[in-house]
Amino acid sequence: MIEPAPPSPRLWRAVFDTNVFVSAALSRNPTSPTRELLDRWERGEFELLTCAALVAEWAEKLIERNAPSAEVAKVLAALSALAEWIDVPDDVIPALLTDPDDNVVLACATLGRATHIVTYDPHFDSLGGEYQGIQIVKALPFLWAVRGDTPPDEATAAR
Repeated sequence: MIEPAPPSPRLWRAVFDTNVFVSAALSRNPTSPTRELLDRWERGEFELLTCAALVAEWAEKLIERNAPSAEVAKVLAALSALAEWIDVPDDVIPALLTDPDDNVVLACATLGRATHIVTYDPHFDSLGGEYQGIQIVKALPFLWAVRGDTPPDEATAAR
């Protein structure tokens, strides 16, 4: 029997919540999942969707945490050059989650036809892992998908 090929990562369209960018920028671990995801995005392994409000929040959070300005500038330049920018009008942002910034993530993902929202924010847990067909995952499971890896629990179960 011929095994089907895994879905092409180029079909994956992800919105990263601010906490993913902050994690990558502040990580001291050069092999952190969030840093690897940014590297893989810059290599074109998946599409990253963003909007002005998300980038403004991300920059604000990094400035609050005294992130190195070179790191902030590097990611801003990459976002400007490589990300798909989504226009998110205020009147389409749902009032679904308690944090208005989280609702911007949902609107960006919906308008951008995202396949994934990548976040560490527990506010998204109330959605049960998906929103309008968009998977809501943490960075490591999304990284496994981009790499084509089998998650450790599935590899163990297959033995």
